[in-house]
Amino acid sequence: MRSTMMDRAIKALMMLVLLGSLGSTLAACNTTAGAGEDISNTGHAITKSADKHTPD
Repeated sequence: MRSTMMDRAIKALMMLVLLGSLGSTLAACNTTAGAGEDISNTGHAITKSADKHTPD
């Protein structure tokens, strides 16, 4: 009986750890994508500024 309760507790704990890891991974992915967009937008702004200030 004690073994079964312990097994259930361990399985529940493992599931919580797995779900927590999955959530963290998805959040990091979203943050990385946002940072990539910000860097890309900065690059476009620099290019536009350089084109604007380059003599014809």
